[in-house]
Amino acid sequence: MRIEVAKSNQDGNLMAGPGDIYAPEISSAGNEFASTIYRHSRLSLRTFEAARMATAIINGCLICKNWRAHRDVPKLGIQTGVIDNGAIPDEEFYQALLDDDLSSLDKKEKLAVEFARLMGTAPKELSADDEFWKELKLSFTDAEITDLTYSIAGWMGMGRVFHVLGMDQNCSV
Repeated sequence: MRIEVAKSNQDGNLMAGPGDIYAPEISSAGNEFASTIYRHSRLSLRTFEAARMATAIINGCLICKNWRAHRDVPKLGIQTGVIDNGAIPDEEFYQALLDDDLSSLDKKEKLAVEFARLMGTAPKELSADDEFWKELKLSFTDAEITDLTYSIAGWMGMGRVFHVLGMDQNCSV
């Protein structure tokens, strides 16, 4: 960890870290935003996970790359939500994304990956790419695009916090 954490994690909170010590109000808001994404996203689980993994790869966060929503979200005390939205991705799905192999994804999943990549690395280009937006709107409703955008923003922010502070090296997930 890149900053000192003088207090042990005795309450069993998987997401506890330096924010709980040094910036508890900010950290709790970030954690609530992150958990709200899992509780309320209406995206299919595969589309959600495709975009999340693309973001994890950009961020470099080890926790995020090893996270499996269907397996790990219940550990946060969340029993329903996006984990109920369709087919559960298998390990081959995740490995293909880690290997940058999108051949097994459907069109919507591929668009979600591209959207996450652009949002994470080229947001100005994304906002100005009218052709991409036309293609996106053929597959996603405005509500889904908004859901996807907020989800990616949450993963970008929290994943970067965990990775930059080195918290992804010391987590039980």
